[in-house]
Amino acid sequence: MDELGPPLGSVTESTPSLVRVEINDAQVFENHKARLGVGQYLLIASGNNLYLLSTIMAVRATHTDKPGEETAFRFHIDTQPVGTWSSEGEFKRGSQALPVPTEFAYITPAEVLGDIFSEQVGAPFTIGTLSIAPDVKLDIDGDRFFSKHVAVVGSTGSGKSCAVAKILQTVVGIEAKANTHKGAQKNSHVVIFDIHAEYAAAFKLDHEESFTLNLLDVDTLLLPYWLMNAQELEEMFIESNEINSHNQISQFRHAVVGNKRKYNSALSSVSFDTPAYFSIDEVVSYLENMNSEVVGKLEGEGKPKLADGTLVADRDIYFEKLQSFVVSSTATATKASNGPFHGEFDRLILRLRTRLADPRLKFLFYPVKPTGETLATADFADVVRQFIGYLNKSNISIVDLSGIPFEVLSIVVSLISRMIFDFGFHYSKKRHAGGEVSDIPIMVVCEEAHNYVPRSGGARYDSSRKSIERIAKEGRKYGVTLMVVSQRPSEVSETIFSQCSNFIALRLTNAVDQNYIKALLPDLSAGIGDLLPNLSQGEFLTVGDASLMPTVGRFELPVPEPHSRSVNYLQEWNASWRDVDFNEVIERWRGKSQATVG
Repeated sequence: MDELGPPLGSVTESTPSLVRVEINDAQVFENHKARLGVGQYLLIASGNNLYLLSTIMAVRATHTDKPGEETAFRFHIDTQPVGTWSSEGEFKRGSQALPVPTEFAYITPAEVLGDIFSEQVGAPFTIGTLSIAPDVKLDIDGDRFFSKHVAVVGSTGSGKSCAVAKILQTVVGIEAKANTHKGAQKNSHVVIFDIHAEYAAAFKLDHEESFTLNLLDVDTLLLPYWLMNAQELEEMFIESNEINSHNQISQFRHAVVGNKRKYNSALSSVSFDTPAYFSIDEVVSYLENMNSEVVGKLEGEGKPKLADGTLVADRDIYFEKLQSFVVSSTATATKASNGPFHGEFDRLILRLRTRLADPRLKFLFYPVKPTGETLATADFADVVRQFIGYLNKSNISIVDLSGIPFEVLSIVVSLISRMIFDFGFHYSKKRHAGGEVSDIPIMVVCEEAHNYVPRSGGARYDSSRKSIERIAKEGRKYGVTLMVVSQRPSEVSETIFSQCSNFIALRLTNAVDQNYIKALLPDLSAGIGDLLPNLSQGEFLTVGDASLMPTVGRFELPVPEPHSRSVNYLQEWNASWRDVDFNEVIERWRGKSQATVG
C-alpha cells in the first residue's frame, strides 16, 4: 500500500508468538527510531491485502567491522502478533496468516491506529490516548468494560486516583469543571468507598452547573445497626474464641428475633436476618436479665422468680427493664437455683455496653433522620435510596470512610455493599418476571480495597470480604459491578481479582505485585508485562475483554482533581518558616471527633 510508505525491513523469523524483523539500513532505522520503541506497533505483510499488527517487544543491534569500510549496523526487532488488519480497514484479534520470511514490515500510520483503537470499538468509551501516539484516542468497549468488573492497580504516585476520577468523570459527564449533561441527566449510578476522603473534590462543581454530588459521611450517613445480618452482628459483638460463645450466639439471636417481632407485628415472618427495626438497648436488657436469672424451685414453680415472688411466665418482660430476682438458695422454704445462663454473659454484656457507649459509633447505634426522629423499619427504603443516589437524584454517591472507626470499617463496608447487591438482586428479579433485564446498573468502586477485602487478615474482615466477593461472583447477573482499586494488589482477595475481566495497571514498583498482576492478566505476554515498573505517571496498561489488545495509554488529568496530590516536601522545607494556629487545629480536631459520632 502506497500510504504505508517505504518498508522498514523484512521478516527473518516467524512463529505464532514471535515475528522478527531485520533492518539493515542504519539511516532508515535512525529516521524512524522514535516509532521503534518497545510497546509500539508495526504492520507486517502477511498475505493478499492483509497485514499483521505486531507489538514491539525488544530491539537489538549488531554490527560488522571490515578494514577500510564504514561499520555496518543491522537491527533486529522482536514483535508479538496481536491482530490482523486488512487494506479495507477491518481489524480482527489474532493472526489469520503468519508472515513468511522476506515479507516487508512498515511503520503503522497514525490514521491506521486511530481506525483500530477508535472506529472499530463497539460502545466506544474513551479512557485516554495512545502513549505512542498522543493524537490518537484510546477507546474501549464501554459495555464490556463496566459490566465485567474492573481492576485498577498502581503504586503510590502512579496517578491511580486521578485515573479513577477521570474514568468516573467521563461516565457522569464532567469535563473541565463543567457538567456536559446539564439539563439532561443520565442514568448512571456509581458508589465510591472513599477511605481517604479524596474523591469529593473531583465531583464538586459550581452551583450553576447543576451537578448533584451525594456525599455520605458519619454526619449524614443513614446506616442503622438493625440492618446488619447475622454475620455482621456477631462479628460486632461476639468473640468466637470464647468458651461459651455458642451460648452467647444462641441467646443473642433469640433476643434479637424476639425484639424484632415485638416492633414489627405486621411482618408475617421475622428472622435474625430480616431487615427490620429492633432496640439494641432492649436486647442488652434481655441478656442482662438472662445473665442474672434465678429459677424458683418450690413445688409448682420451676420458672424464673422475681424478688417480689412473681413468677415470670413470659420472658418478653426482660426487654422492658432490669429485673430483680430472688436470691439463689438451698433452704427448703426459699429453694431457688441460678438460671441456665446465670453469669454466662458477663463478657458479652460488657462488650455490648462498651460498644454502645462509644461516642464514635453513635452514627451506627443511635442513627436519626434529619428531622431528629429515630430510624424505623418504615425508613428502610430511604436507607437504600441514599446509596444509589435516589434521595437527591445524584449519579455519584461517595461514602466517606475516613471518619469511620477502623474496628467497624469492615462491617460498614459489608452492610452497604450487601444492601446494594440485594437491591440489584430483587430489582432484577422483578424485571426478569417481565422478560426484561435490570435498567439501573450500579458500579461499586472499592478504593484502597486491601484495607477491607484483604487476602488474609482473620475474622474481622470476614463480613466485608464475603459481601464484596459475592458481588464479584454474582453481581453482573443483577446489574451490580465492581471497580477494585489498590496499590497492593497482591494483598487483595484473590477471589475478587480473579473475577475481574478488565485491568488498568499503572506503574507497579513492587516485584511481588508485578508478578501477581502478570499472572492474573488474561492475555498479557511476559514482554509487555515487563513495562509495569517503567510506566510514567499517568501512563497505564489496559488489558481485558473491553480492549482490542493489550495497550499502553495515557490518562488526561481530571478537572477538577481529587485531593490525592502528594506534598512537595523539599519545596515546603525550603520555604520560610510558617506559623501554625494550634488552637484552631485542636478545635477542629475535637469538633471533628464529636462530629464523627453525631
